Amino acid sequence: MTRKRKKKVKTASTNNVNYCFRRGAQIAAALLLLASVSTLVPAQDKKDYALIYGTVWNADNRAVGGVPIKIQRVGDKKPKWELVSDRRGEFAQRVPTGDAEYLITADIKVPKGETKPQTKAHVYSNERVDISLHLSE
Repeated sequence: MTRKRKKKVKTASTNNVNYCFRRGAQIAAALLLLASVSTLVPAQDKKDYALIYGTVWNADNRAVGGVPIKIQRVGDKKPKWELVSDRRGEFAQRVPTGDAEYLITADIKVPKGETKPQTKAHVYSNERVDISLHLSE
């Protein structure tokens, strides 16, 4: 006589529920540990800076892209930063924090005797300074 084996029907057993609960508790503990460690580590790589953000405009008040821009601290002999306005005429440059004044110049050809379009931006601390640079005809 052969015996028929009864098929075991899998149900949500207590072991499965306990495993899921333990796994969830382990993940929660790991996240809590990660969060507490990240607050203890000092942000050494994070530096304070200010941002000079500008837009270059033509005589018709339309944004102009591809304009070379030079930024220098007032009193310095040479510009420290050189960049180009993007297709929307915008540019941005990080500068050190602190009370300082910067001269922003559009490095374009101008007729003899005229000065290149320029403006000034005053930075007081770690802030964003928005400027407009208008090109003449």
